[in-house]
Amino acid sequence: MKPPAKASTKTNAARLLDGLNISYELRAYEVDPEDLTAISVARKIGLPPEQVFKTLLAHTNDGEHLFAVIPGDAELDLKKLAHAANAKKAELASLKEVEPLTGYIRGGVTVMAARKPFPAYADETIELHDLISISAGQRGLQILLSPADYLRATDATLADLTK
Repeated sequence: MKPPAKASTKTNAARLLDGLNISYELRAYEVDPEDLTAISVARKIGLPPEQVFKTLLAHTNDGEHLFAVIPGDAELDLKKLAHAANAKKAELASLKEVEPLTGYIRGGVTVMAARKPFPAYADETIELHDLISISAGQRGLQILLSPADYLRATDATLADLTK
C-alpha cells in the first residue's frame, strides 16, 4: 500500500498518516446520502462489513466526549463503552454535536485529525484483521490500513465494545 499520487484527494487524516510514515490506501466510493451505513460502504469498496470500522462520537455522564470505533456490522454497547472509559454511563452524542466537536459530518467521522483529540476506544475485534477500512474524514473516501498502524495513529484503547 502506498499513499496515492493525487494530492487533491488528501484529507487531514491522510496527511496525519503521511506524517507518521504509515502506509495506507485511499479508496473512493459513490455516496448515497440516503444510505450512509458502514455495511453499504463495505459493499461499495469490496470488503466484508466486519473490516469496515465506523467511528461514533459518544459522551460520558461526566460530559467527557470520546470516540467508539466498532465493526460496520456491529452495534455499540454503551454499557461496555462506559466501563472501558471508567464512567458510570455513556450515550451517543447528538447528530448536531458531531460536526462542531469533530469537524466531520455523519458518514465521514474519523478519530484522526478530528477538531478535538477525544480519547478513542476501538473494539478488540479490530486486531482479527490484516486490513481495516475507516473513514478518511469525508463521505466517499475510506482509508485502508493495518489495525496496528490505526491503533498507533489514534492511540486508541482496545476494549470489548459491541453487543
